[in-house]
Amino acid sequence: MQCSPVSWDAFALEVFGPLLHGGRCVLQPGQHTDPHRIAELVERHEVTTLQMSASLFNHMLDEHPAVFGRIREAMTAGEAASPSHTAKALARFPGLRLLNGYGPAESMGFTTTFTIEPGMAEGTVSIPVGGPLFGKHAYVLDASLELVPPGVPGELYVSGHGLAHGYIGQPGLSAERFVADPHGPAGSRMYRTGDLARWNKQGALEYLGRGDEQIKLRGFRIEPGEIEAVLASHPQVQQAVAVVREDRPGDKRLVAYVVGAGADSTALLRHMAARLPEYMVPSAVVVLEELPRTVNGKLDRRALPAPDLTA
Repeated sequence: MQCSPVSWDAFALEVFGPLLHGGRCVLQPGQHTDPHRIAELVERHEVTTLQMSASLFNHMLDEHPAVFGRIREAMTAGEAASPSHTAKALARFPGLRLLNGYGPAESMGFTTTFTIEPGMAEGTVSIPVGGPLFGKHAYVLDASLELVPPGVPGELYVSGHGLAHGYIGQPGLSAERFVADPHGPAGSRMYRTGDLARWNKQGALEYLGRGDEQIKLRGFRIEPGEIEAVLASHPQVQQAVAVVREDRPGDKRLVAYVVGAGADSTALLRHMAARLPEYMVPSAVVVLEELPRTVNGKLDRRALPAPDLTA
């Protein structure tokens, strides 16, 4: 089923993937992420495969779980997958094939994928994004563009089939992000994603968040993605974001915002305290019905409400 607008790279996978392999694609006019409509179309047209953002996957599992008993395969991408939701889906629907993917638009669709097996997501704080597809490459590099060992964080670079030529009308930005690939054939290029990642012991990539979102607070360097991954591992959390706020001049505070039915701030603070160093535990957790978004779907940090730190 088409769950992406025509302007997104995922549209190509959803439409041409089935058509080039003798299948069919159910097209959706207008709103593409209405869970009620998706559930209705899955049943009416006997849809077998769904590709969704992690947020939409979580919402569908919470509100329309029967959908996952009807389809054979679900693919998530675009955001960090929720370990609690993936574990719940595979425990309830063991016949479901569930893939977690990664791929910036500059690399056209999925660059890496990871098949999540039953039991694999239980007790973890992050779901791997796997390894590169045929014809694509993924490198975790240091500041000198040297490969880093497994377990060591670095910046993620991608290359191979589907790599864009650059940004139209932006030669400076193109030169900054699309660079020579020292690990590939002569003349090849790679894309600097700005994402942090590492290879785990099993040889799969783990996404660690954005490199340009690193926080420095009270002398400590903090990766918000690590905090968000720990929050996402809690069964009551569907989405999470960690930010630094300075609501009073000179008073910087680490604050977490979560979406999740029944989520309790105190319980979530205890959950983080048991899994993170003290300096990484937020001063407050704010529970929201939904995260504020801009018109293009990105998180609107300016619209996040100030926490109540008087309690």
